[in-house]
Amino acid sequence: MSITSTFKALVVEENNDQTFSKQIVQRSTSDLADNDLIIDVKYSSLNFKDAMSANGNKRITQQYPHTPGIDAAGVVVSDRTGTFSHGQEVLVFGYDLGMNTAGGLGQKIAIPADWAVECPENLSLRKSMIYGTGGITAALCIQKLEKMGMKPSDGKVAVTGATGGVGSISIALLKQLGYEVVAFSGKPEQSDYLRRLGASEVLHRDDINKVQDKPAGKEIWANAIDTLGGDYLANLLKQVKSGGAVTSCGLASSPVFSMTVLPFITRGVSLLGIDSVYIPLKEKKAIWQRVATDMKLTNLDSYCEEISLEQTPEYLDRFFKKQVVGRYLVKVS
Repeated sequence: MSITSTFKALVVEENNDQTFSKQIVQRSTSDLADNDLIIDVKYSSLNFKDAMSANGNKRITQQYPHTPGIDAAGVVVSDRTGTFSHGQEVLVFGYDLGMNTAGGLGQKIAIPADWAVECPENLSLRKSMIYGTGGITAALCIQKLEKMGMKPSDGKVAVTGATGGVGSISIALLKQLGYEVVAFSGKPEQSDYLRRLGASEVLHRDDINKVQDKPAGKEIWANAIDTLGGDYLANLLKQVKSGGAVTSCGLASSPVFSMTVLPFITRGVSLLGIDSVYIPLKEKKAIWQRVATDMKLTNLDSYCEEISLEQTPEYLDRFFKKQVVGRYLVKVS
């Protein structure tokens, strides 16, 4: 960028007492990293990883001050590689965006050109960020289960962390694709919301752990999407029907779980890992095309709350207060 200008960004700083503060500040384009692709960010979204970065989690972000935001949708300002043209609409998620590279909670970002994909023509920048990493992760979970042979006639699909970003979009997508969904949540007051999303049944997440001391439980769910990890993942696996599978895409409860191998060798149950960070660019393009076509939710606006960039410090705190419901869309500029 030849002309220096200023833009607004959320900046997280480490204080002398090792606490962290976050505020919206004016930054200069001269502060941007020396990367090939510069984007004028229009929309972003909030994810648990953003909250961890904004809270000073050094496993996510090592150097501060820092601008979080693992999602970005915007318009190309310039591209030294010639991959994209000025004014082209692009989407970015994954890789190092928002972790140690200044992310989408700033009005401008500078990234390697191979981190971005063109926005599908039948999906707006705004709607793409209602999905964001959470929605794309949900779509990847469903797609992987489909590759394992999942179909609606198999039976109920369990979704944990149902009120979160991945969980809520998973329920809506599964319902639209014809599946019967059982939602598990630690927020019983959100039962009506989860039924509106498409859940046919809403249960407390602790119901999963009733088989805690058993090597295997009754076969209940045909397949499952887990966002919690820990005991919830282990006990889900114990209750999946023969030949079924569970996708693992989160660790809101714990990154560690313990169980026997019995469900795997007596029922042929599969545990499927979901990577939404370093998947090949070709696969990223393909999954964006799916959410723009057969996975495009008809009432997408009902799954999010739109907030301004100035509101992000307050809303990021909600992730640690267990107050998150659905997706938070950020109008950046």
